[in-house]
Amino acid sequence: MMLKLISHPLCPYVQRAVIALAEKGARYERIDIDLADKPAWFSAVSPLGKTPVLLVDGQPVFESSVICEYLDDTVAPRLHPENDLARARHRGWVEFASSVLNTIGSLYSAQDGAAFDTALGLLRERFAFLETVLGEGPYFGGLEFSLVDAAFGPVFRYLDLFDAHGVHCVPPELRKVATWRRALAARPSVVDAVAGDYPERLRAFILRRGGVLAQILSGEAALA
Repeated sequence: MMLKLISHPLCPYVQRAVIALAEKGARYERIDIDLADKPAWFSAVSPLGKTPVLLVDGQPVFESSVICEYLDDTVAPRLHPENDLARARHRGWVEFASSVLNTIGSLYSAQDGAAFDTALGLLRERFAFLETVLGEGPYFGGLEFSLVDAAFGPVFRYLDLFDAHGVHCVPPELRKVATWRRALAARPSVVDAVAGDYPERLRAFILRRGGVLAQILSGEAALA
């Protein structure tokens, strides 16, 4: 197969696909586009106008979860469990990761303190629930890296910037979540899923949003 991944440098859903490709040692070409100025050809391969899109011998596969499932069906090694029930449960936790990303979006988009506090509280609840289902790790399902890990790597990458400015989404008592987060942060596929300037790009993106988090990052406001 000839694989081309249509990408955006900041997109967390792109990172999922990149991580999966890296874990499988797949050869592919990555093509970054500007979503604010999309090339004319992009609408033909992305009906929803979003990244990522995986071109397989020129045929588009869109939506990150579908891309990762396709890769797991066609390129070894498998990153989903072999057991049918375990695989279904893992798919559910991939969707849970998407809900966490949506809440992170609400956090950095919040324009007032109430909306910010609501999003931050919900994130802390999400991570507290994860603490109840995690084992001893180091990964979500134990010793083996899975597509759930690929989905949460981009989640925790956001939190590195937030933590640096005193916005802590993972309460310190969540030991298992912290262990998992450290393991993902050290995984080469997760590390290499973004360019070296990702933290600066992310900070600039949030500052352009002009919300509460932007004020905290710029030193104009402090977390209450």
